[in-house]
Amino acid sequence: MRLFYFLVLFLTAFSAKASFVLLPMDETSQQNHLKAYGITFWCLDKQYKASWLLNYRGGSFLLPDAPEIRKECQIRGVSFEILSDAEANQILEEIASPSQNMETVILEKAPKIAVYTPKGKQPWDDAVTLVLTYAEIPFTPIYDEEVLSDGLLLYDWLHLHHEDFTGQYGKFYANYKNTPWYIEQKKDAETLATKLGYAKVAEEKLAVAKKIRDFVIGGGFMFAMCSATDSFDIALAAEGIDICEPMFDGDASEANYQSKIDYSQSFAFKDYFLERNPNVYEFSDIDMTQKRANIPMEKDYFTLMEFSAKWDPIPSMLCQNHTQLVKGFMGQTTAFDRELVKTNVLVMGECQLNGEARYIHGEKGKGMFTFFGGHDPEDFRHQVGDPPTVLDLHPTSPGYRLILNNVLFPAARKKKQKT
Repeated sequence: MRLFYFLVLFLTAFSAKASFVLLPMDETSQQNHLKAYGITFWCLDKQYKASWLLNYRGGSFLLPDAPEIRKECQIRGVSFEILSDAEANQILEEIASPSQNMETVILEKAPKIAVYTPKGKQPWDDAVTLVLTYAEIPFTPIYDEEVLSDGLLLYDWLHLHHEDFTGQYGKFYANYKNTPWYIEQKKDAETLATKLGYAKVAEEKLAVAKKIRDFVIGGGFMFAMCSATDSFDIALAAEGIDICEPMFDGDASEANYQSKIDYSQSFAFKDYFLERNPNVYEFSDIDMTQKRANIPMEKDYFTLMEFSAKWDPIPSMLCQNHTQLVKGFMGQTTAFDRELVKTNVLVMGECQLNGEARYIHGEKGKGMFTFFGGHDPEDFRHQVGDPPTVLDLHPTSPGYRLILNNVLFPAARKKKQKT
């Protein structure tokens, strides 16, 4: 009888043995959502298996239980829960139920990440490099020379720094043409274009944009924010057309260039009109910045769309969050006129007050792209020279979570679409 008693105790203790670590991603349980992505990436890099529990407690992560994983969570300040096999199976069964808008996605391999950014830029110059650094997710900075020498072949995921691919230097001319930093950046860009064998910066940037286009078509994942979104699309659509005024490239723009724009070459936008005035801080009417002047900061929010996790896992992954209502934030390109978004591009976040799309996603060839309007999710109106955002003050930022969804998304196991 005593032997039986001890056997029952042993089996009970064994069955209760922790086998999984859950990183909850709901609003109340997780003290650092951003670093939780870094923990998951770290586990994948260490060859651990991981699962993304779509729509379960804000898109939680399920990891195997190991002392080094627990320790890493404690070091980075990430909240975690220990689960037994039985508890984990109960959660997975709940997620698998047809009545629940949830899904379990297996994460297989940490993607190799490249950030297209000029040399010498500080992490706070760009929201993505800032949050990657904060979350301790490794990335490699690359720029024109690496892209043009086919360096993108080494990577799975590419972020575009808030760049101007049209050769107009961000259209900062009116306000900053006499400032040392603008003069220096223009000189550096011209020197690099000459070094790489191009007569104009616009021609060199177009060549870079075409390499990035080919990277996506070949199966890569591309994420862009702020002015990198519309300037990339415009550069591709304006191939072979001089849209730059003399202060940018030394000669006049091409007559009637608007009528020659080939929208079919753009990834995301259609039927837009370019801004011809070099003194206007806009590339085209794609951007909603000038059209949204009446939206005050306290009312500037956008809503994330809800998708079927079982039938549409890709947009579901990209929209995982602990809230559907996300604070708006400005940028050179703040948001996109919904009427100018192509019909085959998915709007994942919108502000219905003025018909703007904030967060969009599409496919190109074998690859995918995501465009996110605005400069910094925790700096409403970022200006040149403003101090950097300190993410220790915003560890649960919903806007920054959207960026990290895109970073982790390429790790998901590929499966055939349901029919």
